[in-house]
Amino acid sequence: MSPSRIFFAHSSLHPQAWRQQKTLLLIGFLLSMSLLLSLNSAQAGLPPENECPTLSPAAENGEASDAGPIQIHPGMVISADQMMLLQRLIPPEIWSHREIFFHEGMRLTIGPCHRRYPEPGFFDASTRKFAGAVKLDKKGHLKNYVAGIPFPQEGIAADDPLAGHRWAWNFAQRYRGGGPSGRFRILDLPSSMGKEQVYIGEFAWILTGHRADLGNSDYRIEDSKKNAWIFGGRFDEPFDARHLAWRQYRSLKSETDARKPDDIFVYVPTMRKQRRAAASWADGLYVPSYRISGDSAGGAVAFGGGAFGAGTGSVSPKAGVSAAVSENLRRGFVGLTLRPNAYRWNVKAEVDVLAPLNVKNTGWPTILYRNYGTRGLSLGDDVWDIRHAIVLTGRALREDSHVRRIKLYIDYETLQPLYYISSKSGGGVLEIGILAHRYSSDQEHYPNFLNGDPLQAFDPVAAVFFTSGGGGWRRESYEVRSNPLKAEVIQQYLSSTNLDRGH
Repeated sequence: MSPSRIFFAHSSLHPQAWRQQKTLLLIGFLLSMSLLLSLNSAQAGLPPENECPTLSPAAENGEASDAGPIQIHPGMVISADQMMLLQRLIPPEIWSHREIFFHEGMRLTIGPCHRRYPEPGFFDASTRKFAGAVKLDKKGHLKNYVAGIPFPQEGIAADDPLAGHRWAWNFAQRYRGGGPSGRFRILDLPSSMGKEQVYIGEFAWILTGHRADLGNSDYRIEDSKKNAWIFGGRFDEPFDARHLAWRQYRSLKSETDARKPDDIFVYVPTMRKQRRAAASWADGLYVPSYRISGDSAGGAVAFGGGAFGAGTGSVSPKAGVSAAVSENLRRGFVGLTLRPNAYRWNVKAEVDVLAPLNVKNTGWPTILYRNYGTRGLSLGDDVWDIRHAIVLTGRALREDSHVRRIKLYIDYETLQPLYYISSKSGGGVLEIGILAHRYSSDQEHYPNFLNGDPLQAFDPVAAVFFTSGGGGWRRESYEVRSNPLKAEVIQQYLSSTNLDRGH
């Protein structure tokens, strides 16, 4: 029975008074329902700054412990045997493999709780100026985007059928300074057989479009040919991989058409020339997956191999070397970006998590040998912040996609990636990763913009990924910087022909 019928069944008012009372009651009922729906549709939003969670320790079986609640606070140090305390702040996929991601002897230090990390004023101004005109079509393609955050976080309603797509586009267009660049070391860990492989080189991810810091008429770098960004790099070690280099160009048109392929070129040292990549459609950042065996046009040996490489056998020296070298490797830079319109997204949850958003310790190349645990995949010996995260799940629209599903933990405030989990079509997990960053304003002697303004960006200093079959990889790039590169360096990346001229 409706509220109005319940009231009038027991009323002795005059019929006209009944009608008036009924009208008032119905209006009140509708207003209360509208308020309830609005509360349910709004995102929970950011908790107050410095508000730390109170946790009830879990027992080994996952049930609540008899011990009383414990207040988490900054500076609190957690050892490996105290990890049960933090179970509710760790994603379940990470927790299921905690013996890999956390190691004996570590000292995990609790960092700030829900700290606010300011972004440059020009970026916030661009968000305010352009966000109102940004649209999504029914397929999740981005329309009318210029610069800043496409969809301000507080304006995304939970009951919006495209809420997941809005968060995914915010992640892809988050503030990153001029784009990170620097040296990297990738440790490729075998699943069972074989030995560890170490690869050293340098990379640059240059954001050429939607640059709020430029402030020119089209918000992009001159002569960038309407590319959204350029990613490239080269390997210096080991000797077999030396001088292998690549360029990846992502067009602005990909924002309105997910099928738009990237222009990807690979310089093959033994052939002394560049070649187009065998597969030009890449979801995120591309890295060539083969290293050349020797300095002649000999066979190519799989870089990584296993479940994520392209095999472990040799290929034809002439017919296969180009294709072998240019296959995309899912190593090193997974999780830093993707094509939002290549997935069907859903917001799974809003949760508080513990994550290495702003680490304090350093690694390669400052420290050559840091303790990453027996499996080489632990970042636990560092400062981890308490953060509020959006959990997104994405299903790939391409039927031939190697990765069929993604689960992404995105920091609500900064939109930085915290955790990345992917799976294949059958549901089996492919990759489970943790991404570590460092806030530029907390670093001494960090370069500013040319006008002297602080950069206020997050540098992707490390990542650890456990992969299908029991292997994994770790990237260290602790000296990476996200300040805009010099004009002459950018010019070298704008054209792929520079790959034939010493990269």
